[in-house]
Amino acid sequence: MPVSEFSAAVLRAAAEEREVELTTYGRRTGAARRTTLWLSGDGRRLFVRSGRGLASDWARNVLARPEGVLHVGAHEVPVTLRHVDTTEARAVTDLVIGKYGAAIKRPEAGAPPTPGETATFELRPAD
Repeated sequence: MPVSEFSAAVLRAAAEEREVELTTYGRRTGAARRTTLWLSGDGRRLFVRSGRGLASDWARNVLARPEGVLHVGAHEVPVTLRHVDTTEARAVTDLVIGKYGAAIKRPEAGAPPTPGETATFELRPAD
């Protein structure tokens, strides 16, 4: 079954916006919670990560209930989120550096995953 893709307008907004908001749902209460995040992408896929790793409430909420709403530019897009493995998360680090600059450091080859790499998620449009 093919995976849905983001529209060109959403991808354009994602590339232009420095920060976006993501609504997730509480793992215990189910209450909607909106969090401001950095968003990076490769022109087709979009990723978010928590600099605090899996200690972040929103990341733990996503692990329990991998759905939300991406608020980017004028768009509100229902999404599902996939927790990526650490190898893929390391590759996403290059996308983060490309968008946000050299303040983000790429770990040395063979170094353990950073907190952000352990809490990296791919966003996909919900069907």
